[in-house]
Amino acid sequence: MDTALNYNYRVVKQFAVMTVVWGVVGMLVGVLIAAQLAWPALNFDTAWLTYGRLRPLHTNAVIFAFGGSALFATSYYVVQRTCQTRLFSDALAAFTFWGWQLVILAAAITLPLGMTSGKEYAELEWPIDILIALVWVSYAVVFFGTLWKRKVSHIYVANWFYGSGCHDPVVVRS
Repeated sequence: MDTALNYNYRVVKQFAVMTVVWGVVGMLVGVLIAAQLAWPALNFDTAWLTYGRLRPLHTNAVIFAFGGSALFATSYYVVQRTCQTRLFSDALAAFTFWGWQLVILAAAITLPLGMTSGKEYAELEWPIDILIALVWVSYAVVFFGTLWKRKVSHIYVANWFYGSGCHDPVVVRS
């Protein structure tokens, strides 16, 4: 029996697709705000299209939506293949995907509306931060649970790197 058929590639594919989607969205917002530096009228006198409102959206979309989705996709793929076992919990893995997309959607709505905590790279309001914490704790359970049930005796160095990154700068802030 091919063990590859037992891996959970669904969540990996979902995160991979959203990595591309959020990368395009985040970078298009970046192009728009860069153009606004040359042509300020591109905000059409609309508060939620101004540079000050869209810049946090751009940085969060590129760092957390694009980068975060890429991290989830690659770590879920690598941990399964190197541990030669399926993810610890398909339900929690699905929660990390849908929870992360909800975080991104909430950011895409609140940031242009000017609803921020005013801390650069940690702009999201506390209810969104709570969801971020829940997603990252769920991710840690899935990731370390998969390591725990691995079918090989050693832990590949890639998993040490992913495991050391099981925190989010938005959650761990001063």
